[in-house]
Amino acid sequence: EIAREYFDADSEYRVAGFAVEAAYLKRTELHGLPVVAFEELERCFPAVDHEIFVAVVYTQLNRLRTRLAQAAKARGYRLASFVSPRAFVWRNVTIGEHCFVFEDNTVQPFVSIGENVVLWSGNHVGHHSVIEANCFVASHVVISGFCTIGASSFLGVNATIANNVRVGRDNWVGPNVAVMKDTADGALFKTEQPEPARVSAPRFFKVPA
Repeated sequence: EIAREYFDADSEYRVAGFAVEAAYLKRTELHGLPVVAFEELERCFPAVDHEIFVAVVYTQLNRLRTRLAQAAKARGYRLASFVSPRAFVWRNVTIGEHCFVFEDNTVQPFVSIGENVVLWSGNHVGHHSVIEANCFVASHVVISGFCTIGASSFLGVNATIANNVRVGRDNWVGPNVAVMKDTADGALFKTEQPEPARVSAPRFFKVPA
C-alpha cells in the first residue's frame, strides 16, 4: 500500500496491480486493483509493458526482497525505482536499480547507492559514502562522510554511523545505536532498553492526585 501510494502520487508510474507468492495469496483485489500469484505474473502483467517493484522490507536481512527482485528480473521484468521529489539528492550521486528513496532524505555529493536499497524517510547520507546492495536504512539514520555500509545490512531508526567507518556485510544495527568503529561481517548491535527511574512520572512532575 505504501509503495503504491508513492508511485501513483509522485512518479510517472501508475500501479497496475499487486502480486504475492501463491502460498500467501489470500485475496484477489486491493484498492480496486487485482492481486495475482507471483508465479503466474506474466498471465496478467506481461513483462513487455510492465515493470516491477518488490515492496518488501528487511525480512531475512533483506534476503526475501532480493530473491523476489532477482526472480522477476530473470523472467524478463525491468525493476522499477522511486526517488521522492521531496528528497535532496545531489547531482553526482549514483543510485542502482530497484531502489526506493523516501521523502526528506539528504544524500550528499559523491555518494554511491547500490541496487535494491531502501532509504526510509528522513535519513542523512554523508559525502563520499557507499551503501552497498540490498540494504535497508530506517528513518532518521545518520551516515557520516566516507562511510561504507556493507551489503544486506539493516540500520535501525536513529542509528548513527561515525565518520570514516565501515559497517560489515549482513549487519543489524538496532535503533539508536551509535557505531564508532569498523564492524565485522554478520555483527548484531542490540538496543538496550533503559530502566525506568524509581520515582513515577506523575510524582516527579508533581501531578495533583
